[in-house]
Amino acid sequence: MLATLAVLAAELIGFLVLRSWLLDGVDQRLADFRPMPASALLDTRRPRKPEPGALPSDFHVYFYDARGNRLPQTLGSDDKPGPRLPDSVDRLSAEGSPTSVAAETGDGNWRVLRRDGPRDLTVVIALPLDTVDGATSKILWLNGLLLVITVAALWVLGRGVVRLSLLPLTRMERTAEAITAGQLDLRLPDTDPHTEIGRLGTVLNTMLDRLQQALRERETSETRLRRFVADAGHELRTPLTAIQGFAQLALRSDRRTPKERHEADRHIAHNAERMSLLVDDLQLLAKLDRHPDYQQEYVDLLSLAADAVSSAALQRPGHPVSLSPLREPLTDAGEGEGELDVVEVVGDPHRLRQIVENLLSNAHTHTPPGTRIQVRVGAGRAGARTGGTNAPGRVSMAPPFPAGTRVAVIEVEDDGPGLTAADAERVFERFYRADPARTRARGGSGLGLAIATTIAEGHGGRLELDPGQGRGVTFRLALPLPPAS
Repeated sequence: MLATLAVLAAELIGFLVLRSWLLDGVDQRLADFRPMPASALLDTRRPRKPEPGALPSDFHVYFYDARGNRLPQTLGSDDKPGPRLPDSVDRLSAEGSPTSVAAETGDGNWRVLRRDGPRDLTVVIALPLDTVDGATSKILWLNGLLLVITVAALWVLGRGVVRLSLLPLTRMERTAEAITAGQLDLRLPDTDPHTEIGRLGTVLNTMLDRLQQALRERETSETRLRRFVADAGHELRTPLTAIQGFAQLALRSDRRTPKERHEADRHIAHNAERMSLLVDDLQLLAKLDRHPDYQQEYVDLLSLAADAVSSAALQRPGHPVSLSPLREPLTDAGEGEGELDVVEVVGDPHRLRQIVENLLSNAHTHTPPGTRIQVRVGAGRAGARTGGTNAPGRVSMAPPFPAGTRVAVIEVEDDGPGLTAADAERVFERFYRADPARTRARGGSGLGLAIATTIAEGHGGRLELDPGQGRGVTFRLALPLPPAS
């Protein structure tokens, strides 16, 4: 529509300019026309025709007397009808102002100019507008034909251009239909950053990636929730079954010996304690997930690790435990290289102590007697060797620190049988235990490392596992160091 209006406006302007130019030419001819004196050609007593050649063939001259009445005498050829002039000069236009009038008969038009003549006469000079009308009529027909052709060409070419330009949107539509049908891995092909459609495709692809990631996280969360419920039910079923069985035995008091009653009561108390510990762990996890409440004070990790090592050595003398500095300590000013030194972080000392004790308990529980356990404490920059970042074989549930970040590290390393790759990938999951029989002979409910991971993340840190080269494992707690004052 805009193109049609533009063409129509251009043709209208061209028509008006051409007609104005042609009329200006006729008006100029009228203004420049000088016939022989009217007194020589006009004799009111004896009118006569002008001699041949006295006027150009297309000019006509008319006269009005002093009283304004039109005279019958005229100058010009008589082979065509002249202009339709009024009988009184008062009805003509002002002197020197050309005007257009219709012909006496037919569809022609004339251009007339009024002048004052000799002997109080008024002279009217006329020129036919056949040339102007013919030229403008042809222009109108030509413009109409051009307008029809232009509109038709614009309609045909416009449809093709629009379809071609909308082809990326058509491909987007087909891709969206395929994604709706279930092919969630498809992405929009048009991502040219220099076009609007390409930028739209990039934004939609980013949105689809995030939606797919959200769906995967939701599926993973639902899977973990189902597994959590199943594992919790399994863990609770065992002590409940034992309590139920011994309680039924207690009802048969008349048939039991004192020894049997004591043994039944002991088993009921033991299983109740197991179930209470499991419920306490679940409540702690729920509390840490929903409303983590940690104290914020400076904690000396060296003193904390030393206390945990001393307690472990007294409670489990069968496993030699040692305390040593980190292998690659930070060598900034004020920190010794290869020496035990104070390493302070901001956090909750009780919760951080709980992490270290859990790691030492796992090392004692899952390794045979006599296995050496080493605890290392120090500060370093996050990296492949020091910890805190991702590395081949390293497992963690928390995101890594940026490489080079100042971190405080506590490592618990043992020389035990180690973990398989499959067990290492799932060791931080809730209720997961490497023991396929899920017995209580080795380990608890499988919530210890999950609790430790949640506490570490609540302190902005990261708990990670490095499988040993053939034997043993290394659990590492990495915490951010406070800014240097």
